[in-house]
Amino acid sequence: MRQMDRSPLDIRQLEAFAAVMSAGSITGAARLLDRSQPAVTRQIRELEAEIGYELLHRSGPRISPTQRGVQFHAQVERLLFGLRHIRARAEAIGVAALPALEIACISALAAGLVPDALAAVEPALLPDQIHIQSLSAEGVVQQVLSHTADFGIASLPVEHPGLEVHWIAQAPCLAALALDDPLGQRDVVPLRDLAQRRVITMANPYRLRRRVDDAFAAAGAMPARLIDTNSSLTALALVRRGLGAAIVEPVMACALELQGVVLRPLDVDIPFLFGAVSPAAHPLPPGISALNEALVKVAAGLIPGFRLHDTAGADLLSNLVYGPGDHKEALR
Repeated sequence: MRQMDRSPLDIRQLEAFAAVMSAGSITGAARLLDRSQPAVTRQIRELEAEIGYELLHRSGPRISPTQRGVQFHAQVERLLFGLRHIRARAEAIGVAALPALEIACISALAAGLVPDALAAVEPALLPDQIHIQSLSAEGVVQQVLSHTADFGIASLPVEHPGLEVHWIAQAPCLAALALDDPLGQRDVVPLRDLAQRRVITMANPYRLRRRVDDAFAAAGAMPARLIDTNSSLTALALVRRGLGAAIVEPVMACALELQGVVLRPLDVDIPFLFGAVSPAAHPLPPGISALNEALVKVAAGLIPGFRLHDTAGADLLSNLVYGPGDHKEALR
C-alpha cells in the first residue's frame, strides 16, 4: 500500500540524470540544462535517494553509470521522449490541428521506404510535426506497445497481442559486392562461392542473421571469416572498402544505390521479412492510413521480388521466421 502512496519522480531530477548520461559529466549536463553544477549534482543525489540505489560511479571529477543506471536511463529516455511531444500535441488539440505523427522503424526502412512514402501522401493529411525514430526491431515493437509511437515498421518477428499487424512483406536478400569483385560479373551469385570470402552480415541472431546462417549450413559452406553489424548501411560501406562481400536486406541497398557497390541476386532465397504495426484496437487516422498504403506501393516498386503475405497465414509465416517445425505453441 505504501508504494501506491509514493509521489511521482521529479521531472527536473530525471532531466538532470538524462543530461549527465548524454554529456558524460556533471559540468556538461549543467551547460546543456542551463543550470548550475551544484544544482545538477544535488538533483542527481536526490534522485538516487528517492529510488534507493546509485545511478553513477564517482571517482573524483570522473563519473560513469552503474549497471542499474544504464537500465534506468533507458526508461527515463522513453519517458522524456514522450513528454517532449505532449506540448505540441496539446497545442494541436487547442487549434483543432492534426496531432504530431510518431513513427518508429528500423534504420533500413526509415531510410529506404519512409521518405518516399511520406512524399506520396497528400500533404493535407500530414501534421506539421512528424517524428521519426530509428530503432532496433525490438525497440520499434516496444515503442508501439507503449503508445509512444503511433505506427511502426520493423523486421519480423512482431507477434504480440497488443499489436495490430497491417501487412507483412517478403523480399529476397541480395549479395552486395565491391565493384571490382569478379563475382559481380555473374547474373546470380552462388552462396558457396560467397562463403570463400569474408562475409559481412547482420548481427541479431533472432532475425535475419538466423536465416543467413541456416542458408550457409544448408549449402554446406559456412564462411570462416565474418564481420557482423546491426546496420545495413554499415555493411554496404564495408563492402565498398573491399572488406568483404555482404548479404543484405534489399530495402536499404536498392533505395540508396551506393556508389562502388554492385547488387546481385543469390542462388538461394534468404527472405527478408518486415511489416507494419500499430497499437491494437486503435483505428488508423487518415494520415497514417495513407502512409500505410504508400509504404506498400513504394516497396512494391522498389524491391525486386517483393510480395505481400496474408497475415492470417500463421503457419507459413512461422516457418519463414523461425524455420520449419512445430511452432504453434511458441506463437501462443
